[in-house]
Amino acid sequence: MSETNTPVADVSSPPPTPVPKSGGATLTQAVIVCVGLVALLALGLAWQSQQRLRQTEQELVRRQETSQSEANIARDQARQAQDQSRDTAAKVALLDARLAEVALQREQLEVLMQSMTRSRDENVVGDIEASLRVAMQQSSITGSAEPLVAALSQADERLARYKQPRLEGVRRAVSRDLDRVKAVGVVDISSLTIKLDEISRQIDELPLLAVAQAARDPNPPQSSTTRAAKRGTVAAIGAAPAASAASEASWWSRAWDDAGDKWDQLSADVWREARGLLRVTRIDHPEAALIAPEQGFFLRENLKLRLLNARLALLSRQFDTAQGDLREAQAMLDRYFDGRSRKLAITAELLRQVQGQSRQVTVPRPDDTLAALSAVAR
Repeated sequence: MSETNTPVADVSSPPPTPVPKSGGATLTQAVIVCVGLVALLALGLAWQSQQRLRQTEQELVRRQETSQSEANIARDQARQAQDQSRDTAAKVALLDARLAEVALQREQLEVLMQSMTRSRDENVVGDIEASLRVAMQQSSITGSAEPLVAALSQADERLARYKQPRLEGVRRAVSRDLDRVKAVGVVDISSLTIKLDEISRQIDELPLLAVAQAARDPNPPQSSTTRAAKRGTVAAIGAAPAASAASEASWWSRAWDDAGDKWDQLSADVWREARGLLRVTRIDHPEAALIAPEQGFFLRENLKLRLLNARLALLSRQFDTAQGDLREAQAMLDRYFDGRSRKLAITAELLRQVQGQSRQVTVPRPDDTLAALSAVAR
C-alpha cells in the first residue's frame, strides 16, 4: 500500500500578542508552550500509530492471502485424499471379495487334497494287499518262500519312498514279517534235481549183485608162473647142498621134470574149471542173484524211472510222493546191487542226502502286515 500524505497542522507560533508586563503573561506563555509540546507529542504518537496500523493491515492482508492459498491447497489435498480414500475403499472391498474367493478355493483345495491323499493311501494299501495275496498263493503252490519275500521287499521299498506317517505301522509290520519269512529254511530244488541227475547217471556204472558174485572167487587158482616161482624158491633154498648132485643129473631126469610140470598145469586148469561149475556163497536176496544179464538192463531203467518220478515230484512240490519214490530207489539199490562197491556207497550217500532234504516247509503267513493294512483301510 502506498503511503498517503496526512496534512500536518501548522504549528507555527501564533501572532504575537502583547505580553503583559506582569507575571500572568509569563504563565500564559508557559501554558501555551506546554500545550504545543503536548500537541506535537500527540501528533507523533498518532502518526506512529497510523504507521503501525498500516503495517498491521498489510501483515493481515498478507497472512490472509497466505491462509487463503493454504486453505485452497488443503481443500485440494482433502479432495484428493477423499478421492484416494474412496478408491482405497473400493480396492479394499475388491480385495475382501477376492480374499473370500481365495479362502473358499483354499478350503476346496484342502478338501480335494485330503480326498486325493486318502485315495492314494487306499490305492497303496490295496496294491500291497493284492500283491501279498498273490505271493501267498504262489508260495502255497510252489512251497517256496521266494514269492512272499519278493512281495514283502517290494512293499517295504514302496512304503520307504512314499514316506507317509499314516503308513509307518504298516512298514514296521512288513519288516517283522520279512524277517520271519527269511528265517525259514527253504528247500533248494535245483540242487536236489542236480543230485538226482547225478545218481541217474551213476546207475549204469553200478555193479549188480549177480555179476559181482560170479566175478568174485575167494580161492583163485595158482597159475603155472606162480607154481614155477614157488618151485624156483624151493630149489634156491636147497641149491647149496644139492649143487653137486644137480650137476650129475642126467638128461632123462630133466625130461621127467618137464613132463611133471605140464601134468601139474593141466590138472590145475581142469580143477579150476570144475570148481567154477559149483560155488557155495551166502545170498540175502536170492532173487538178486537169479537176475539174468538181459534183465539187468530193465532193472537199471526201472531204477532210473523211479528217480525221474522223484524228480518230477520235487519240481511239483509233492514231497510225500518224492519220499516214497526215493525209498523205493534206496531199497532197489540195497537189494540188487553189490554193497561192497565204492561207487554204490557214493550213490547211496547222495540218495540219502536227497531224502533228508526233501521235506515239506511251511511258509509263515504275513499276518502282521495284513492286520496293519486292515487297520489303515478302516
